[in-house]
Amino acid sequence: MNTPPLTIVIADDDEDDRQLFSEALDELKLKTSVYTVKDGVELMDYLSKEETPMPYLLFLDLNMPRKNGLQCLKEIRQSERLKEIVVTIYSTSSSEKDIEETFQSGANGYLKKPNNFGMLKKALHKIVMYAHVYRDPPFNKANFLFKV
Repeated sequence: MNTPPLTIVIADDDEDDRQLFSEALDELKLKTSVYTVKDGVELMDYLSKEETPMPYLLFLDLNMPRKNGLQCLKEIRQSERLKEIVVTIYSTSSSEKDIEETFQSGANGYLKKPNNFGMLKKALHKIVMYAHVYRDPPFNKANFLFKV
């Protein structure tokens, strides 16, 4: 059976982080199609197009120019068309305030950006393989923060 690739979107203003993310997914040899955007405005423009396929998974940086990740998350959760997207926050922040606020705003998971490529690959593999588990309520705060 020939299944289509899983569409994964990453919104991150850091070009190096987007590149590493794409390379890590590519090395995992999972059947994915990765689309990258550099800020929240570009993300929401992309998602608002009717012809845009709904992502299987969205990785969302918190600290981006023009529109930050939390603003995007809230907008996604308020949209009838977008609200079912599995959103994983992908940030350098490990602040309890950020983690709690994104959980309360409807993120499905939170991944602190790993500090090496091997850890990034391991985390992405785990998240992509188990994203379906985090799709439906009830959401569990104990499982919210992905640990590698």
